[in-house]
Amino acid sequence: MAVFSSKSLVKFKDKIESSAKELFHRSLDQHVKLAVTGLSQSGKTAFITSLVNQLINEGRGRPLPFFDVVQQGRFIAAKRVPQNNLHIPRFSYDLAIENLSLQPPQWPEATRSISELRLAIRYYPQDSLLKYATEMATLYLDITDYPGEWLLDLPMLEQNFEQWSEQMTELLNTPPRNALAQPFLDKVALIDPFAVACENQLAELADEYTQLLHQFRHELGLSVIQPGRFILPGEHEGAPILQFIPFPYFSTINKDVYQQAGQDTFIGMLKARYKQYCERIVRQFYKQHFVHFDRQIVLADCLTPLNHGTHAFKDLQKGLNLIMKSFAYGKSNVFTRLFSPKIDKLLFAATKADHVTAEQHPALTGLLEQLLMQAKQNLSFDAIKMKSLTLASVRSTMEGETQYQGHKINVLKGRRLDNQQVITVFPGKVPSQLPEPSYFEQQPYNFIAFSPLEPLAEHQALDQINMDKVLQYLLGDKLK
Repeated sequence: MAVFSSKSLVKFKDKIESSAKELFHRSLDQHVKLAVTGLSQSGKTAFITSLVNQLINEGRGRPLPFFDVVQQGRFIAAKRVPQNNLHIPRFSYDLAIENLSLQPPQWPEATRSISELRLAIRYYPQDSLLKYATEMATLYLDITDYPGEWLLDLPMLEQNFEQWSEQMTELLNTPPRNALAQPFLDKVALIDPFAVACENQLAELADEYTQLLHQFRHELGLSVIQPGRFILPGEHEGAPILQFIPFPYFSTINKDVYQQAGQDTFIGMLKARYKQYCERIVRQFYKQHFVHFDRQIVLADCLTPLNHGTHAFKDLQKGLNLIMKSFAYGKSNVFTRLFSPKIDKLLFAATKADHVTAEQHPALTGLLEQLLMQAKQNLSFDAIKMKSLTLASVRSTMEGETQYQGHKINVLKGRRLDNQQVITVFPGKVPSQLPEPSYFEQQPYNFIAFSPLEPLAEHQALDQINMDKVLQYLLGDKLK
């Protein structure tokens, strides 16, 4: 017969009470789990910081005209409360606000691992059944942040090591990756795949492959990076489970011998570590987090890939399509909210809207729509609600007018990210359609990255573009 200590019983009781409270709130549709998704440099940390800041400060000094609960005077207050998942790090909101309050202000640190934050939003119900039960109601909002690169690993669950290696080999041999990857491919070609493996040699190759992935991401501006944990390892940094590489020469080896290769061989160790990576990291991460989301926002930086050219832009499209395959979508009702939550609202947002002038925002939205056309067509069969818009979570520029060749043109004033110099610039036009490769050659893009322009004042809402529309779309129906 099992014997439990009083301490264990208290923990068990607390867990049961916490689960019961969550079940109760979900049954009343008073609990929303929001997934914030996007690849590197899409602005996930700035977005979450701004969303929390707008709610806590109720848009103080920055009106929220499209957020109904505020405009109708039914919003009471919002505050951060302890999260349920105590094993997940808390989102560093205070540090992000501190960075934005510096002189000069700095962007918050980028997402490097998973984090979570819970808000309690108090309001007066108007149209829901809650108005008959209580004068005031509370909506609990759980926001989960994690590197978008981790999502790109999910398709690996449907591939064995050989299939994944062949896919990666095709990428490595295709421009623009091939020029950087050739020395790595030549080095692997010298290794006997059936020889006894040397762990030190494998660790060095994995490190070299990781450096390649960093170059693909930061020098070439590419989006499809696998395995994603190699460049953002989180708590697994330095672990052998992250020390493997794709094998580029399956066409040259005997497949029967490969199937019989032991784990002490070079190819056998690669295969074993790949399988462990998929099962212990990728699959567990999916089970723990993805299956519980109600709402999702996908952030996309469409401007930086334009600067890098046609290959980077097409890679962004491929990366976004891979991300969209990773989530469960479908209409939400009482049963699904309680036992099988599914995402019923999906928002696509082109970030850095403040890096172009206002008349370019429709074109930026149109460009995002073009990038996501294939993914959205597949999702439409699930009859979920989808919307696309542009936003700037934290506005970093001021817009004005100037004369150029006798005509008025709209310009931006901002602080350059690279040298902190304050400049006034005409940022250029955004294509509303997917550009042809020749278009990049005729008219290269050079959208400038900006730092925050002015430090944030205490208890002041951040200046932003369209965050009220984001709040209304993601939360408006829950705050009626």
